[in-house]
Amino acid sequence: MKKQKRLIIVLLLIVTSFAVYVQIVNRNSKQMTYRQKILKAVYPVLMWFSNLRSKDGNMHADHKPPNVSFYTLQGELNNGKTLDFAALKGKKVMVVNTASDCGFTNQFAELQELAEKFKDELVVIGFPANDFKEQEKKSDADIAEFCKVNYGVTFPLIKKSSVIKTPAQHPVFQWLTDPEKNGWNSKPPSWNFSKYIINEEGVLTNYFGPTTSPIGKEIVNVIKD
Repeated sequence: MKKQKRLIIVLLLIVTSFAVYVQIVNRNSKQMTYRQKILKAVYPVLMWFSNLRSKDGNMHADHKPPNVSFYTLQGELNNGKTLDFAALKGKKVMVVNTASDCGFTNQFAELQELAEKFKDELVVIGFPANDFKEQEKKSDADIAEFCKVNYGVTFPLIKKSSVIKTPAQHPVFQWLTDPEKNGWNSKPPSWNFSKYIINEEGVLTNYFGPTTSPIGKEIVNVIKD
């Protein structure tokens, strides 16, 4: 009985400590469910474990121009305006599919940090999608508010769409995942927060999976190159 009581006490202390830690991490969070707060709190641990595994990524070694120009594409922003990709010439672009209720949601903060650090060289574009375990059920207005309030997001967000290979796939992701269009890559997003990098000349150069941090050296080195 004494051992059982000790075990119960230890478990209660662990649960209580974790609950306090979650509250501390989320002291400035707003409009978050408790699940989202927990996911934000455990994000560092999730990334630590992810880094022990092999990275999910791919790259285009010879940088041959695509068969269909990246600059013919466009996307409707969540405010109703159109983002013409021709306006992005001369800068690197990171396209990333996002979700508000995912273990990797804290990458919003890292994407914002990356966008600010390389504001003269890089444009980050978020594509909210509900394709993976329905982890983005919010409306476009609620997504924008959630991202701004909790992560300070100012980079462009496209209207919620589908990014996986279905008839409803967004044209930008059709281009990103069709080698007949982009010149080499067929890999679709493996999960929320998959990242595609296009260089200053409109060439798709890299794919990075969700477990690669937006501010990790793998991505930063590509942006600096």
